[in-house]
Amino acid sequence: MKKTALIFGVTGQDGSYLSRLLLKKGYVVHGIIRRSSSINTSRIDDIYQEPFTKKKNFILHYGDLTDGTSIFDLIKKVRPNEIYNLAAQSHVAVSFKVPEYTTNTDALGSLRILDSILKINPKIKYYQAGSSEMFGKVQSYPQNEKTPFYPRSPYAVSKVYAHWITINYRESYNIFACNGILFNHESPLRGETFVTKKIVKALCRIKNKRQKKLYLGNIYAKRDWGHAEDYVIAMWKILQYKKADDWVVCTGKQYSVKQFINLVAKKINLKIRWKGKGINEQALSKDNKVIIQIKKKYFRPAEVDNLKGNYSKAKKFLNWKPSKDINSLIQDMVNYELNDVSNAK
Repeated sequence: MKKTALIFGVTGQDGSYLSRLLLKKGYVVHGIIRRSSSINTSRIDDIYQEPFTKKKNFILHYGDLTDGTSIFDLIKKVRPNEIYNLAAQSHVAVSFKVPEYTTNTDALGSLRILDSILKINPKIKYYQAGSSEMFGKVQSYPQNEKTPFYPRSPYAVSKVYAHWITINYRESYNIFACNGILFNHESPLRGETFVTKKIVKALCRIKNKRQKKLYLGNIYAKRDWGHAEDYVIAMWKILQYKKADDWVVCTGKQYSVKQFINLVAKKINLKIRWKGKGINEQALSKDNKVIIQIKKKYFRPAEVDNLKGNYSKAKKFLNWKPSKDINSLIQDMVNYELNDVSNAK
């Protein structure tokens, strides 16, 4: 019989890539979407059309992590073999503005799913999407599964709760509940408010004279950036492993936001030079126009400066490693933006 997967957050970057992966592996995939007055299924529209609807391989349902009744009813109806919780209020800066909503969704949402699994069928396998932001003010370097958490935002604090409640239900009720501690992962499908997408989109538009300036915050924050297409493979492998566990997924390589900018500029042959320091630092074009400017409002109340992971456990036991480096990631993102008519013209 075909396996059935239920994905919370199916319309997001990761949900889109994971859906495609599971469909290729012969799964029946059910996705949960929130009801909205505007259509937000653009990342999955192509796979929601024929032939998948006709074959009933990809089915969408309305639901919400803040609504325990809808979660319980959907799990009871679908009866999945695997549940992937990728849904979240996932923007770190926004979590400072809406901390209660972030907590209700990201922390208590995971509890609602786990408690539903316990009551409906404890044999359902569960994947909880964690984040390197949980390490926050890092206590050791590089970060692995044993590194203590020091979250620095409501988003990260909520993810730490989700991480530990997943472990608690695994140890208390013998549920196959796993945590993936994923470091930053990007793709052409990344949301436009996230810094990598913001940089690639803006520089492509500046190159094509569609935009004049890009505003950013802390360009010296360092991150471990991978490709979402690689990382959803790790998610799947985590639930196929012989025992439930917690896993760091990353590249083991680190770049600052400023380095990322320089790599994108080089890729699209946009000549830039930097001048100034601190809040007054700027990037200038070859004709000496300011195209990147630092704005204080884009700094977080509590910064996370230095994230770099160690995926040796996943490599050894899951036989997983990233297949795409930062240059191929940027190339994918640039190609997508340059093929976008609104940016290319």
